[in-house]
Amino acid sequence: MRVRDWQDILADVTEADVDPDGWRAVAGDRRRGLGEDFYVGHPDAGVYALKTYAKNPAELRGVGSRVARRIDDDLEPLLPSQRRDEGGRFAVQSPPEDEDHAKSMAKRLEEAVKVHSEAPTTPDDFFEDMMDALESPAFGPMDYEFDGRPDRLDDLTDEFADADELLSKDLDDLIEDDGVGRGFQ
Repeated sequence: MRVRDWQDILADVTEADVDPDGWRAVAGDRRRGLGEDFYVGHPDAGVYALKTYAKNPAELRGVGSRVARRIDDDLEPLLPSQRRDEGGRFAVQSPPEDEDHAKSMAKRLEEAVKVHSEAPTTPDDFFEDMMDALESPAFGPMDYEFDGRPDRLDDLTDEFADADELLSKDLDDLIEDDGVGRGFQ
């Protein structure tokens, strides 16, 4: 397992050549210490673990790694599923390439909102159409607790205990090197 910067892991997710709406995620507070744990997975891309913390209100720092090459039968129930109508939703976005691309995305977004305002649709359909209009490379259901830990997060942490220990050590080293402790720098 190779520990890398959390942004490199998100780059792997956004550049993965897989169906963008097949991603699933679980996130919440770390068991011990400052920051959050985040697992994101796709049946054809595997599972990634990230640990992050806010160095200050404008800077997020962290580490991550790919912890599984695919989602097998043991991992399947540990991630939320749209089929089981679980969790909220998340998306990973890539910035527009240039001004023309941004205008094109905005036009598609405006058209999608207009269509949904004029026709009866579901929130899931609206979300998927928004992600398509914004060309999101990764989106799907997410189990997240803002000020706690979903049970699934504990289950994933236990499943990948060795990876969790290594990532926790590296994140704690970052926090110590930054001199953050329990407050912002």
